[in-house]
Amino acid sequence: MNQQVLYLISYGMYIVSSKKQNLLNGQIANTVFQITSDPKTIGISINRENLTHEFISQSKVFTLSILEQETPMPFIGTFGFKSGRDTDKFASTQYRLGENGAPIIMENALGYLECEVINQLEAGTHTLFVGKVTQGEILKEGIPLTYEYYHAVKQGKSPKTAPTYIKEQKEETTMKKYVCTVCGYIYDPEKGDPDGGIKPGTSFEAIPEDWVCPVCGVAKSEFVEVK
Repeated sequence: MNQQVLYLISYGMYIVSSKKQNLLNGQIANTVFQITSDPKTIGISINRENLTHEFISQSKVFTLSILEQETPMPFIGTFGFKSGRDTDKFASTQYRLGENGAPIIMENALGYLECEVINQLEAGTHTLFVGKVTQGEILKEGIPLTYEYYHAVKQGKSPKTAPTYIKEQKEETTMKKYVCTVCGYIYDPEKGDPDGGIKPGTSFEAIPEDWVCPVCGVAKSEFVEVK
């Protein structure tokens, strides 16, 4: 089977957030879809190892923030590659609490939905939560961020706990590539990191030591050579 065919299935990029008593957490999710229009229901797939899964399971509520196409990679890295068990993801994020008590992202988001869990289905490593939409608003005009754009243009990766994770094959290159051991971002010398001030054609060894991963923000020392 050619696993790359799975990349042809359309996905968006969202932040699913929930609460547990007075605690808040959220994560990037791309397996989100509308199930019915009357009543309005949304399905989301969440890895059972993730803290957000624990929060949704207990509170039975979640919010869905729809990310815009130009969402910065470090923002995606915070919610996609860091765990709420170690990091307060909302400490430096603009948000407000919804009517259901779960956080609504107010930056890099085009709109949001608030949902109450009415059903769920266990599916191997993930749970499919079915939420009844109780509230929703458009925050601003813009283009939604799709997984295809994130993968092809932003060169983003999926964490191993994501439903869309596929182990990628090594590509031949004349300059050594290095991969972030935390989030899977691959530094390609031919492309550099223009947003981080690293010009295309810069070898990994020539990058300043204070450079950090453009996705999850860890130090250069957390990278290893792609074998």
